[in-house]
Amino acid sequence: MTRLHITAEGQTEERFVKDCLAWHLAKFNVSADVRLVMTSANTKANITCRGGFRRHNAYRMVKEDITRWLKEDKDPDCYFTTMFDYYALPDDFPGFSEAQKLSDKYDQVEAIENALRKDISSRRFIPYIQLHEFEALIFADPQALGNIYFEHEKGIEQLIGISRSFGNPELIDDGPQTAPSKRIISLIPEHEANKPIGAEIVRKIGIARLKERCKHFSSWLQQLETLNR
Repeated sequence: MTRLHITAEGQTEERFVKDCLAWHLAKFNVSADVRLVMTSANTKANITCRGGFRRHNAYRMVKEDITRWLKEDKDPDCYFTTMFDYYALPDDFPGFSEAQKLSDKYDQVEAIENALRKDISSRRFIPYIQLHEFEALIFADPQALGNIYFEHEKGIEQLIGISRSFGNPELIDDGPQTAPSKRIISLIPEHEANKPIGAEIVRKIGIARLKERCKHFSSWLQQLETLNR
């Protein structure tokens, strides 16, 4: 089995990797594990905080965390990747300011990924930025929300309409009130306090449907599926 270490932004992504992605990749002889990105560390007290990005020097902590993991596991056949949202990504990430000058959203995330790859500088590192955030994957088939939120049929129908109107879930915009998660919360308010359940909803949608509707996610997954070849 080829090993894959994933650095995730938050609990939703962490749960998705454990409950869905790892099982899928195992079919391709890739063993995936995950840990949340480090936000602070007190080496003297041996205390580490993980999950989300800090407001200042966010990328410095990200780079230190990934670089440290690369040094801890030097197996040349062990790989590393990320699962970070483009929505609210800290602007100190490599390539961020240059990406904002591009009009195409796919070009923007690929510019940041290329800058990350160059900055981390390891052939074993495969950067991935989710367009625009994890909840975009739910819009691959919003009907799956009905498995959790039974009493929100009308809201789910509206979310299905939004998905159809955009066509591509990954291009649902990243406005502070119109990003994928904000659209879901506006129609299903209790989702705000229960966001990690999004991983279970995406698991029910299934990898095949995600790959069919989410081009950037599909491209990343295809890379991971071939690591053992």
